[in-house]
Amino acid sequence: MFSANHQKFIEMDELSHQKVPFFFMIDFLVDKVEIFTENEIDKEGLLIDFQLFSNVKKQDVLNKKIELKSFPESLESFKKGFDHVQKNIRQGNSYLTNYTRKTRIETNLNLGEIFHHSHAKYKVLYKDFFVFFSPETFVKIIDDKILTYPMKGTIDASVKNAAEVLKNDKKEKAEHYTVVDLLRNDLSMVADDVKVDKFQYIDFLKTKQKDLYAMSSEISGNLKPEFKGRVGSIMKKLLPAGSILGAPKPKTLEVIIEAEGFDRGFYTGVCGWFDGKDLDSCVMIRFIEKEGDQLYFKSGGGITHMSKLEDEYQEMKNKIYVPIH
Repeated sequence: MFSANHQKFIEMDELSHQKVPFFFMIDFLVDKVEIFTENEIDKEGLLIDFQLFSNVKKQDVLNKKIELKSFPESLESFKKGFDHVQKNIRQGNSYLTNYTRKTRIETNLNLGEIFHHSHAKYKVLYKDFFVFFSPETFVKIIDDKILTYPMKGTIDASVKNAAEVLKNDKKEKAEHYTVVDLLRNDLSMVADDVKVDKFQYIDFLKTKQKDLYAMSSEISGNLKPEFKGRVGSIMKKLLPAGSILGAPKPKTLEVIIEAEGFDRGFYTGVCGWFDGKDLDSCVMIRFIEKEGDQLYFKSGGGITHMSKLEDEYQEMKNKIYVPIH
């Protein structure tokens, strides 16, 4: 899986060791690794808006009524992959699988307008190819301390006492515990003294279609000496990201590929900005991709043995939105 990209990870290590700022994008299967130094970013038609780095100029107010229509697959079609995932969970091949779908959408906005007017912690527009507006941090590195913030569990904010309902939902809780456990183990491969600093805190995500609450935790550790200043080696060790894959990783990856039947590409991969000292990176979710003249929104959620078909189908549809308000 990593052989073709071995050189790219070495390049990332060299740049970070030399304290040269760069941006990187790695697709879900870790097949494609793209690296851009600061002066290459603009040339490559790449717009980035992170908390610590942005190459975006202020835009005029959007003077149009936003239209967004989605054309989700039928419940029967969704059920085929869902059943395949559940069968593997029953057989013990996986205990959490992130099952995602690809939904055709129509909107009166182009990718650039979606990028410029969306509100999100992390936004990237790559040429006329894809745009995403992700609320989910992958890892941060600050002074050789590595932190991750798994986000698992969402609920429609209009539900009565939504935040409490989410915190106490058995299925969402089990899913969240699993991801926290998985990422704690993952961080332990590159860091010592790994601990959960905050557990199950609630974030509010405002969108035009509907408001959502999402559940996150914070995990941290101190980088092992052999990983200090080596961003490439860290990424190679941690990817694919556990929060959008599931557990255990290798077998769950096989289940996902069989169940989904489409190429995720950069969706659910990770990208990040290294500023010469510290790193901020995110999981590429809330993702719209252009194929020919069609737009597709990729979305999904975690499946456990407690998952109900209709609920998961609804969650996949709930996540089709643009955070413009």
